[in-house]
Order: sequence, then structure tokens, then C-alpha cells
Amino acid sequence: MKRSYIELHIAVLLAGFTGIFGRLVTLNAVLISWYRMMLAGIILVLLALLSKQKFNISLKKQIQIGAVGAVLAIHWVFFYGSIKYANISVGVVCFALSSFFTAVLDPLLSKRRIAIQEVLLSGISVLGIGLIFGLDSTYRLGIFLGMISSLFSAVYTILNKKLAEQYTGKTIQLYQMTWGFLGFSLLMPLFAFIFKVDRYLPTLKDLFWLLILVVFCTILMYVFILNALKKISAFTVSLSFNLEPLYTIFLAIIIYHENHELSLAFYAGLLLIVLSVALQMLRVWRLQLKSTGN
Repeated sequence: MKRSYIELHIAVLLAGFTGIFGRLVTLNAVLISWYRMMLAGIILVLLALLSKQKFNISLKKQIQIGAVGAVLAIHWVFFYGSIKYANISVGVVCFALSSFFTAVLDPLLSKRRIAIQEVLLSGISVLGIGLIFGLDSTYRLGIFLGMISSLFSAVYTILNKKLAEQYTGKTIQLYQMTWGFLGFSLLMPLFAFIFKVDRYLPTLKDLFWLLILVVFCTILMYVFILNALKKISAFTVSLSFNLEPLYTIFLAIIIYHENHELSLAFYAGLLLIVLSVALQMLRVWRLQLKSTGN
């Protein structure tokens, strides 16, 4: 269990850089997501061929795994859209809503009772987002896109939890990125219309940052997430990712000086989000003590 929490925290740390790379790449949000999934799929296929790995999975199951990958790509689109229409800090703070959506949707999909404590704890994050949304009207479109992104993130985490119980991380990643890329490509015309794509080819600089994003913040990060999901609940994983804004905002302030763009309402909302994470970690720690009889 301890190793799973370490891997989860490394994944959160890597996730903190995704917003930074999203701003460094000058492409539209849709194309960032499309190239990210395509490059990840190509790299994973090459690694599978070089290692001579064999995956004895039926085509139907491959497509099912790929469908979850398409959900991930949609989450990326709205996440990067939030960053493009607002800024990095706003985009990553909205991601904290995924814990609330997970607390509500996971019991419904798993056919179990809703845990009131989980809803209340994640509700603190909702209050934080509400404070930012209600008092700072500057980036409302970016915030709205971020909220949609967090919904798809929650769905992805829940579905991925079920996959992690059946398949290895390498298997899931391979088919999510390959079949997911094909599935997302079918939706490209719709998203390209919504987000108005004006340029389809990346520059050499864009390609460099995309490769960094794919290797470290996609392939490596999701390996750690999938490993963590084998021992840790989807809700805890989702809530732990509420720490991502702390890393990203710190980087955004250093690199882009975004502290000049943020209001007191933003920081007050951020404090509520941090509080929700701290209380959940305390809850998990107490539950572990009870289970071990200490």
C-alpha cells in the first residue's frame, strides 16, 4: 500500500507539468490532445514490438479499453481548452472538481451506496471552485471548460479502476492510446468545429514539447496511476490529484508570473481545495489504522 501511495504522488507531480506543456505547445487544444494520443500510441506500439510482448485479448475487449482512452482524450481537450481560454492556474484548479464527480458517479456505476463523507469532503472543493467562479468573472469560459474536463476525468478514473483490476498497466495503456486515438479521430471534426482549429501541423518546437509531454506526463504518469489503482480507491486517487494545482500554479507563477492575474478569491478557493485533500488524507490514514488494529 505504501508503494502505491508513493507512485500516486509521483503521478500527481508529473501531472503538475501537463498544464505548463499545454501552454508551451502553440497548437489548438484539440490538436494537442490528438497528437498527444497519437504519439503515445506510436511509442507504445514500438516498445511492445521491441520487447516482443504478446497481448492475448479479443478485438472486442481491445475496443472496450480503447473507448476509455477516447474518454481520456476528451478530458484533455477540455482541460487544454480551459488553459487556452483562461490560464494555467484556472485550468488546473477546476480539475479539483473531479473528486466531487467521482464521489457521486462511482457509487452509481459500481451499484453501491454513496459515501456521505466522500461527498462532504469533495464538497469543500466544490465550494472552493464556486468561490473562484462567483467572485472572479474574468475567466468564466475557461472555468466552465475546466468543469467539463473534470467530469470526463472522473469518468475516466472510475472506468480505469475497473480495467486495472483485469489487465496489466502496459496492456491498458497500449490499447487506450491506439484504439483511443482511432476513436477520438472520429470525433475530431466535431471538436475542431467547436474549438476552431486554425493550424494542423506542429512546429519543430511544438513537436519537442509534445514528445516530452507524451513520454513523462502521459506514458510514465499513467503507469504510476494504473499501479496505484490496483490498491487505492478511485475516489482517493481522484482527490489526491487535487494537489496537482499546487505544483502547476507554483510553476506557472515562476515561469509565466501568473500571480499578477489571480485574485484573492482565487487563493481563498485554492485554500478550500487544499483543505479537502488534507481532510481526506487524514480520513484514509485513520481507516488504515483501524484496519491494522493500531
